[in-house]
Amino acid sequence: MPRKNDIRILVVDDEPDVLELVVFHLEKQQYKVAVADTGDKALKMARENLPSMLILDLMLPGINGLEICRLLKRDSKTRNIPILMLTARAAEEDRVKGLELGAHDYVTKPFSPRELVLRVKNLLRLSEDSPNGVQFIEAGPFKMDTVRHQAIVDGQTLNITATEFKLLCLLAGRPGEVQTRETLLRDVWGYEPTLDTRTVDTTMQRLRSKLGQAAGHLETVRGVGYRLIDSNE
Repeated sequence: MPRKNDIRILVVDDEPDVLELVVFHLEKQQYKVAVADTGDKALKMARENLPSMLILDLMLPGINGLEICRLLKRDSKTRNIPILMLTARAAEEDRVKGLELGAHDYVTKPFSPRELVLRVKNLLRLSEDSPNGVQFIEAGPFKMDTVRHQAIVDGQTLNITATEFKLLCLLAGRPGEVQTRETLLRDVWGYEPTLDTRTVDTTMQRLRSKLGQAAGHLETVRGVGYRLIDSNE
């Protein structure tokens, strides 16, 4: 991963207090931070400067956050920029839509600065790391190419996010083993296990929706977590 002072984060929010809070805690971590308070400014800055990461409020004047996400993910120059959404606590539909459009994670307002920093660090790590230094992980119908960051089922490359890829890699690398939600939070997201485990369930639901029949290989162990069922079982 690049040194912190080489990492450029674009923060987009129309609330001055939120911008000030986020910038303060990111600069405290020695990240370089730029800000935008409208969707139009954010889109222009993202395209011109190609930041290492985007922290994006969904409710913006002009172009809203969902449309920015859609436009950036459609452009080959900007589609790999990790996006962390800032959303209102009640805006579940918008969060789901943002994740479907390619955002990697979200934080709900009001948020803990400590949690925000943890999620930023995790997304930056996910965008750089190849799991376990192994190029291919195979289990069930899945073949994971960790160098190209591709997940393949029956010869078809899946359109999944970096976080979904990391989750599938972990389960494929431990076939048949039940992974608790707390373990997944730690090993996939890099979070403290005391944080909200609903993040795992939301991501798993989204991942399954993209897998077609292969989704049947991802089993929910009620009250515990998840496991990948190998085709040989």
